[in-house]
Amino acid sequence: MAVEALSATVVVSNERRRDGKWLWALPPLLLIAVLVVYPLVLVAAESVPAWGGVIESAEFRDALVRTVQIAVSSTIGCLLVGTFLAVVISFVPFPGARVVAGLVDTMLALPSFLVALSFTFIYGTTGILRAGGFLTSPWAVVLAEVTFYTPFVMRPLLAAMSRLPRAQLDVAASLGAGPWRVLRQIVLPEVRPALVAGGSLTLLLTLNEFGIVLFLGAKGTTTLPMLVHTKGIVMFDYPGACVIAVVQIALSLGLYAVLRMALGGRRARLD
Repeated sequence: MAVEALSATVVVSNERRRDGKWLWALPPLLLIAVLVVYPLVLVAAESVPAWGGVIESAEFRDALVRTVQIAVSSTIGCLLVGTFLAVVISFVPFPGARVVAGLVDTMLALPSFLVALSFTFIYGTTGILRAGGFLTSPWAVVLAEVTFYTPFVMRPLLAAMSRLPRAQLDVAASLGAGPWRVLRQIVLPEVRPALVAGGSLTLLLTLNEFGIVLFLGAKGTTTLPMLVHTKGIVMFDYPGACVIAVVQIALSLGLYAVLRMALGGRRARLD
């Protein structure tokens, strides 16, 4: 009897604990529903009447293609520049390396429009270089995004490279492996997860970048976020803006899901 009573007490205690967990989960779920889910539902409902006209328009298709082109180009640039800078700071001793690493952290705290503003003083018609029409071209947007988002690739790489066993690098060098071979066969494979994570984050951020494109005002560089702003704020076409916003959200969530599956599969293979 005592054993049965103790078992019943344990069952009741476990049930109460589970109920308590659900009660603690309710406030954040309600907060997410009010602040995230409800606005998204309103946007999706507002977009229903305008889907046909927006999706079939050449303006939307051009903006979609331009958004993907700029995001991919900027991500590739960030991967190249970020990897180069991380390797130099980690493995090439020079005075001021810590200062440079600190400046990288500072860049992460700055708003993106400051980069676009600095570009106007460098490449604008009255700037230092006066690079003709470069500032109003899509390449100016790509260069500005590479400048701003490179630290998002560089910081994970610096952390990963700081954990590399130096003995392994020294042994490879003592066996006659040159710097490029060590980098290609030892360093890059070891830091590949950090490189993939930084590149994935950069791709998602550049896909949704708005401030740089708006501030530079590049000709023929209408991205999906810019098109949402134009239709919603300038033209007061709220249903059309909602359609583009839904597409942008679906594109971002779809890309995020693909990246999560890719990273999850890679992690499972490593385990």
